[in-house]
Amino acid sequence: MQKFPMTAEGLAKLEDELRHLKSEERPAVIRAIAEAREHGDLSENAEYHAARERQSFIEGRIAELESVVPSVEVMDIAKLAGDQVRFGAYVTIIDEESEEEKTYRIIGAHEADTKLGSVSISSPLAKALLGKKAGDSVEVPAPGGARAYEIAKIRFT
Repeated sequence: MQKFPMTAEGLAKLEDELRHLKSEERPAVIRAIAEAREHGDLSENAEYHAARERQSFIEGRIAELESVVPSVEVMDIAKLAGDQVRFGAYVTIIDEESEEEKTYRIIGAHEADTKLGSVSISSPLAKALLGKKAGDSVEVPAPGGARAYEIAKIRFT
């Protein structure tokens, strides 16, 4: 069985989402389908079709979470330290072309969100950074061509 590295916070969010989907979203969509059925002809009933689509999404997400959650390996971030990039690290990088500075946290694939400043440990950026130290340069493959970054800072809190 494949294990998924994750922070304790990430696991808690997934468990909360699963609980919410099962206890609130699933019953709500079942009620919506029943209500839409009462309106008669299902072939031209937009409410019914929308509720069925929503139900399909919810059931798919529940199935995904039920397969991921038991396979999570919680990484104890509190014990991490050092001068090399690894899981849980906050890494400040500087784009060598534009001089733009960004900080990312390297976390599990099922909890990463670049909008919130986190990247998956399996992403090309994280793979390029893993094991490197501050001052090192890395080249990251990108759709528009490889990008070069310098690691400015590594921290774990």
